[in-house]
Amino acid sequence: MYCSVAQAKSAGCTGTDPEVTAWIEAAMERVGAYTRQQFEPLSMVVVGDVAPGGLVLLPRRVRSVSSVTPLIDGADDAPSLPSSAWRVTSSDVLGQVDAVHLAWGGWDDLVAGAESWNGGWAGLLAGWGTEQVRIEGEFGYASVPPTVVQATALLAAHIQSQAAPSDADAAQDPSLTVDDEGNNVAIEDNADDDPSGPVSAAASTGSTQVDALLAPYLTAGLTLLGGV
Repeated sequence: MYCSVAQAKSAGCTGTDPEVTAWIEAAMERVGAYTRQQFEPLSMVVVGDVAPGGLVLLPRRVRSVSSVTPLIDGADDAPSLPSSAWRVTSSDVLGQVDAVHLAWGGWDDLVAGAESWNGGWAGLLAGWGTEQVRIEGEFGYASVPPTVVQATALLAAHIQSQAAPSDADAAQDPSLTVDDEGNNVAIEDNADDDPSGPVSAAASTGSTQVDALLAPYLTAGLTLLGGV
C-alpha cells in the first residue's frame, strides 16, 4: 500500500484496521487515476503507438521490459521481437523518458524478414504495417515517494469524511441531515448553487491539498490500454 494504516489514522482516518485499509485502497485508486502513475512495482501489459523513428512512449515509469510484440491487423499470434530489436529508457534515470526504442536502424540476419539485405528491423516492421506494439514488463516506482505517502493518507481521511459527513459538516451546511451515527440521510438539491468538485474522476482527486502534493507526478497525454 502507498501508506500504512497508522499513517492514515494520523491524517484523520478512523475505524478498525480493515476499515482504514479499505479507505487507503480507495485513495490509491484515486491517486492512480489522477497521476496515471504506479507507485509500487507491478507487472503490467501496455499498448503504445509507434512514432516516427521507432519511439514508443510508455504511460508508466518502466522498470524492465520482458517482451515487445507488434500488433498486426488480422493476426493474433504475431511473434515477439527479440531483445536485440529494442532498448528501454526509464525516467528513473534523470533526463530520460519512459520509452521503448525500436531498432529501426539495425538488423539481425538470423531473423526472417529482418536481415540486412531486407532492410533490417525497419523493413520488417514496415512490412508488417506496425503502428502499435504490446509491451509486457514491470512498471512503477521502486518505493513510494514520501509526498505520495502523505497524499494517500490525507486522501483516505478525506474520502472517509465525504462518505460520512460529521455533525460539524451538517452545522455548516444546513442542506445536510446527519443521524446519530454521522450518516448523511438527506440532501436537498439547490439548483442555484455554484457547481464544485472535479469535472471528472481524473481531473482531481477531490482534494486540492492532495492535488498539490501529487502535481509533480502527473502524466499527461498518454493512454494506458492495458494493465491498471
